[in-house]
Amino acid sequence: MNATDRTPADLLSSALAADPGRPLVTFYDDATGERVELSVATFANWVAKTANLLQDELSVEPGDRVTLLLPAHWQTAVWLLACASVGVVADVGGDPSAADVAVSGPEPESLDAARACSGPRVALALRPLGGRFPQPPGGFADYAVEVPGQGDRFVPYAPVDPEEPALIVAGREFSGAEVVERARAEAPELGLTGPGSRILSGLPYDTWEGLNAGLYAPLATGGSVVLCRNLDRLDADALDKRVENERVTVIAR
Repeated sequence: MNATDRTPADLLSSALAADPGRPLVTFYDDATGERVELSVATFANWVAKTANLLQDELSVEPGDRVTLLLPAHWQTAVWLLACASVGVVADVGGDPSAADVAVSGPEPESLDAARACSGPRVALALRPLGGRFPQPPGGFADYAVEVPGQGDRFVPYAPVDPEEPALIVAGREFSGAEVVERARAEAPELGLTGPGSRILSGLPYDTWEGLNAGLYAPLATGGSVVLCRNLDRLDADALDKRVENERVTVIAR
């Protein structure tokens, strides 16, 4: 990664320039059997489309707050980087009533909470391959319907200031520069030593530690992540087999 990268979006741009075809996020859901692998290029394409959705369709501006009521999931990772690309604050698990946009998963409790947002609301079905809701929840745009038609290239209307707030998680606010700096500084503690490092994370996305292990630190070091939801459903032998098959170098759980 480049020493000049100051925001999470910069890290993704550098990864795309360095090796677009390598795996970046491999996602498992051990409740459904789903496995999805996204290369840097595929992940970046989803990020660009989602950033265009935010900027052009949802009319967010730098400094606006987007509440993410989502689990650890590859689509959540996309939204985190899309928010960073636009310059809006990704408020993970935050108060929807204080948000400009609310983004919810399919769980009824998340959808009910998201309805407190007076601005646009987006729902993610979190189905395999980014599938749609059979019936979209009332009052929400279906992400899987809205995102495919968005542009494959994203350019922010205003430059993103790395010193402005970019992330709120567990009540702690981080600027874009702080996210990058902490991800780089803490990567060695996670065992991420540079390109080729591959971390398996079963941590939720509701803490900095979970976000760092499951997204930011691998991105900051040229590594990759095997992001596992419902990992507690996997027995020890199956976990060992996954570690071997996915060429995992370190585990965070």
